[in-house]
Amino acid sequence: MTTLNLDREMIRERFDLRRRGGAEAKVYVDDPYPTFHALREQGPVIEGVPHELLGFDGPAGFHGIPDPNRPHYSVFSFAECDAVYRNEDLFRSAPPEMAAMLRDGGMGASMLYMNGVEHRRYRSLVQPSFVPAKARWWIENWINSTVNSLIDGFEADQHAELNIDFDAAIPMLTIAGSFGLTVEEAMGLRGGGMSAEGRGLDDFVLPIIRARREEPGDDLVSVLAHAEMTDEEGQTHRLSDDEITAFSTLLLAAGSGTTWKQMGITLIALLTNPGVLDEIRADRSLLKPAIEESLRWEVTDPVFSRWVDDDTTLAGVDIPKDAVVHLVIGSASRDPERWDNPDVYDIHRPLKPHMGFASGPHVCLGMHVARAELSTAIGVLIDRLPNLRLDPDAEQPKIIGMYERGPSEINVIWD
Repeated sequence: MTTLNLDREMIRERFDLRRRGGAEAKVYVDDPYPTFHALREQGPVIEGVPHELLGFDGPAGFHGIPDPNRPHYSVFSFAECDAVYRNEDLFRSAPPEMAAMLRDGGMGASMLYMNGVEHRRYRSLVQPSFVPAKARWWIENWINSTVNSLIDGFEADQHAELNIDFDAAIPMLTIAGSFGLTVEEAMGLRGGGMSAEGRGLDDFVLPIIRARREEPGDDLVSVLAHAEMTDEEGQTHRLSDDEITAFSTLLLAAGSGTTWKQMGITLIALLTNPGVLDEIRADRSLLKPAIEESLRWEVTDPVFSRWVDDDTTLAGVDIPKDAVVHLVIGSASRDPERWDNPDVYDIHRPLKPHMGFASGPHVCLGMHVARAELSTAIGVLIDRLPNLRLDPDAEQPKIIGMYERGPSEINVIWD
């Protein structure tokens, strides 16, 4: 096992939510949930985009709002969000022109922008590598060694900033390792698709694809290089290099894009509730419900968007064809119609399906890998760092962000 010595400043540049949008960008630092509750009480569906309804200004493009010139509606209740997620015939993951534009621009077959039979066919190619039974494969091949190697790098210091020193690196290195990329290559690609030497994803992945076609290994590229897909005429095809690269882009982005924030959110929930952390130390079976509760209590990406394929009515609100519907799952996950005392982080509440990994046909492909990363990482932290606690002399952690939420920083000490 090799100790990982990471470029902390580069990680901070890539992963610090306070730096999103550059020096001139305004960072959302308020608690959105009181306003979410007030908006949901007005009605489960309200015309407008989420950040404007919350009173947070800024251009729609900066906030990642798609198609700002279309009609926009925001959905705040669990029942209506779930209904939209499950009806992909009416509420599409992307309008047809966007999918065509991305294909023409070289993005290839990204499952994010597919629906129906096409989405199911492509998803079935990679799904077997992400089922619950495969969690041990991920843990033994990449997760466990990454977690322990990172801790080796700071254990003797008796202090760390976990968001940078630990959380951000684990999912990034896990998914990159499964593609055969080095730490430096993974960091370069996380920075916007190019390495420090100007090499893009194609430069890294294409040689790996060609090598795995000749000699498969125990990794994701081998799975994709030898996957077979049957079309509408019953003809069997293998994925092209462009299609595998598109899959790789999606998996590398998704694999490093949310799990680190959820790990930080879970650690904040535990470290600010030391009695709960003591319970988990004494009974490790409580770690699973602690993670599930964090996924409900504070989702990393509180808004997802869908495009309406025909005129419809949702919760009594008429919504025209071609409108954009924003699923405010941050609000849905604290809907008092579904959970008692929803603002309270309670690891003993009865488990119910939540929207931490979305819902419906586009439910997160990597959710079982993310759970394996979270449980392994937090479990090893507890095992290896005695009396892990927040550093009382450092800045205290805060969950920040508008359309992506995560920790500011997590300064900890141990004995």
